[in-house]
Amino acid sequence: MHLSVFLLSFSFLCVVFEKVWSLEEPQWNCKIDEGSAGVIAIRWAPDSRHILSTAEFNLRVTVWSLTNKSVSYIKYPKGFMDFTQDGQYLALAERRDCKDFVSIFDCQIWQLCKHFAVDTRDSAGLAWSPDGAVLAVWDSAVNYKVLLYAPDGSCLGNYSAYENALGVKTVSWSSSSQYCAVGSYDQQVRLLNHLTWQPSAEFNHLESFTPNNSTTVVYEEVLLNAARPLSDIPVATHRIQREQSKYEIRAGPVALLNVKPDPEKPNPRLGVGIAVFSSDSLYLATRNDNLANTVWIWDMVRLVLVSVLVQTSAVRCMAWSPSNNQLALCTATSHVYIWSPAGCVSTGVPLDEPFPVQRVRWSPDGEALVVLSKERFCVCYQQGERLVNGNDTS
Repeated sequence: MHLSVFLLSFSFLCVVFEKVWSLEEPQWNCKIDEGSAGVIAIRWAPDSRHILSTAEFNLRVTVWSLTNKSVSYIKYPKGFMDFTQDGQYLALAERRDCKDFVSIFDCQIWQLCKHFAVDTRDSAGLAWSPDGAVLAVWDSAVNYKVLLYAPDGSCLGNYSAYENALGVKTVSWSSSSQYCAVGSYDQQVRLLNHLTWQPSAEFNHLESFTPNNSTTVVYEEVLLNAARPLSDIPVATHRIQREQSKYEIRAGPVALLNVKPDPEKPNPRLGVGIAVFSSDSLYLATRNDNLANTVWIWDMVRLVLVSVLVQTSAVRCMAWSPSNNQLALCTATSHVYIWSPAGCVSTGVPLDEPFPVQRVRWSPDGEALVVLSKERFCVCYQQGERLVNGNDTS
């Protein structure tokens, strides 16, 4: 189940049934129906008054108004889009006549205000800078190319690190818009600066390395009661007891678990698939997909590695707090892990039954943390080094 909540509008969206409910007026609801076209994706517009749904096979994007019941259609979508941070504009990737295009829409009136071609073979994603001044567009994995466009369609720069190998896997902007982090299949992150659109630094993710003790701290998750016999543990708490863990600081050379990708399968688990900046742009957290049990945290001022978190399970999701430099992450266990410059803690989800956390998300004020499993979610609040349950919903 995928849930989307927009608190500003007091509305609740459940994608499974394509229905919208009002938390303020429980008797009010509406249904989104694409008919025979079906729906494969759905999301809120930033104004909380419109919903965008994508039909199957990317036939069209439909803009549904919750206020006047109007419906608008956008043809030829490629399936990915991005809003500016202020919610004023929407950038949508399109494919027409075997060529890639980008359309810019004014979200106040939902009218097209700019349409231009992009120099990609098969674009794979796009992302606005936080200040809305630059749009990054990148090519598919078989062609390493990142292009930077102004909102009027003029090309500000382009970057290609190498040829004849799998290329870009993820792109992320710093909140200051000064850096664009490009994660690649070659297991590196390159920081493109906003002046020349060339790398200011390159961060490698090695399977084995010796950390610099003056700059880097390695935290390793350790199970506290892994060896305790199950006969000593009540049946109802088997899994909860088994998953108690803590972090220990590791010294000396580090050898990480490297999962070799299957060459027979598409989309190999290889390269940097997650790169997220902290809210103040002071830190960058990354995950190399073939070293999925490890999180790397980089200092953006000194451009050095400051922390490495070695987990017992693969990292599924991580998110920075919008109010401070706390990074929350999960590994599909009943634990949430929180890193800060002061240290790292492992804390259990405060429920009486197993809760394998698949995703984490902070509230806008950073006071609450939403943790989600496949079928449930729980709102938690931090008290010291513990999480307390504020809400649990199935």
